[in-house]
Amino acid sequence: MQLNYKTFGQGEPLIILHGLFGTLDNWQTLAKRWAEKYTVFLVDQRNHGRSPHVDEHNYLAMAEDLSTFMEDNWIHQAHILGHSMGGKTAMQFAVLYPEMVDKLVVIDIAPKVYPGGHEQIIEALNDLDVAHLEDRKVADAQLKTKIPLFGVRQFLLKNLTREKTGGYRWKMNLSALTKNYQAILQNIEPSELFEGAALFIKGETSPYIKEEDLPIIQAYFPNAQLKTIKKAGHWVHAEQPDSLFEIVSHFLIDNTSK
Repeated sequence: MQLNYKTFGQGEPLIILHGLFGTLDNWQTLAKRWAEKYTVFLVDQRNHGRSPHVDEHNYLAMAEDLSTFMEDNWIHQAHILGHSMGGKTAMQFAVLYPEMVDKLVVIDIAPKVYPGGHEQIIEALNDLDVAHLEDRKVADAQLKTKIPLFGVRQFLLKNLTREKTGGYRWKMNLSALTKNYQAILQNIEPSELFEGAALFIKGETSPYIKEEDLPIIQAYFPNAQLKTIKKAGHWVHAEQPDSLFEIVSHFLIDNTSK
């Protein structure tokens, strides 16, 4: 599995993993800011963006993808940052390969099973006849009946790419993500503890991490700390990028958080 990626800057490696239905481009603005001090690797996870489309999609497989990616790029150890699904991949990788992780940053996801919530979005995406779409405005209008939030629709429509012969196709492997949605909701599979420095960040208005989840988090990551970014929901990097940049930057350079 050779993952698609972009890289910016020079310095210690920092690998960033996007969430479900995302691509590496979602993190490009912040990556360029961190690139002043780090070599930042933005990665498309399997079945997303320009990375390979395969049937299997679970956290053990995605952690192995990351291990292969680091070996292929001669990265022996890196800071790993993941958001949502990417956060679970980062957690799974950290407990499997603790020696390959310098510091761990997990954004708005906890090591637990989630009840779902994307079913209507998945249904709407599958109902969209992308091969015969005239343009993105038509796609947006069709999605609006089941996905009322404009920002969510625009995020999802970034996955559309126009075909030379007419119509569109999905950049993501929608069929595999649909089939494996329950696996995406599952917890990571335990291995070793990750006893290195770990920072978990929650959006103030997001339900994904609750204050009472800290003991759950520290069961896997005993040195984890939890910080909240105000006026942010689940999409912390889009809603409060400056606050996220400052908190993560301070954590990465803080020699006491080793």
